[in-house]
Amino acid sequence: MMKHKQKGSRLERELLHMFWDAKWWCLRVAGSGSMPLPCPDLLAGKKGDSLAIECKGSKSTRKYITKEQIDELKSFAKGFGAQPWIGIRFNGMPWRFLKPQHLSKSNGKHYYIDKTETLKKSIDFKTLLQ
Repeated sequence: MMKHKQKGSRLERELLHMFWDAKWWCLRVAGSGSMPLPCPDLLAGKKGDSLAIECKGSKSTRKYITKEQIDELKSFAKGFGAQPWIGIRFNGMPWRFLKPQHLSKSNGKHYYIDKTETLKKSIDFKTLLQ
């Protein structure tokens, strides 16, 4: 479990620095996945635009996300006045971003992001900032 948390934190910090390098304000919500309140991994904003981002990384070709995580992301984003996004970085690929409605649903309690489908449904970092 520790390696998973370390990788997640590393990916969140990587994306945080990308936002700052692009002259966007950004903060990481430490412990976002372990507190009982809904909150995203990152909040980023610039000149009235704000993004609530759930960050994911994967070595495999598919990444699962619980329905609860997506519901909390959408709830927080709505209350905060931000756009909800899922940022995914598959090993060997740059960051890609999807809206919650572009996730695929599995049986019951999970959504998933498929590496091949992600390229069709997602946008890159530069496009996200426009």
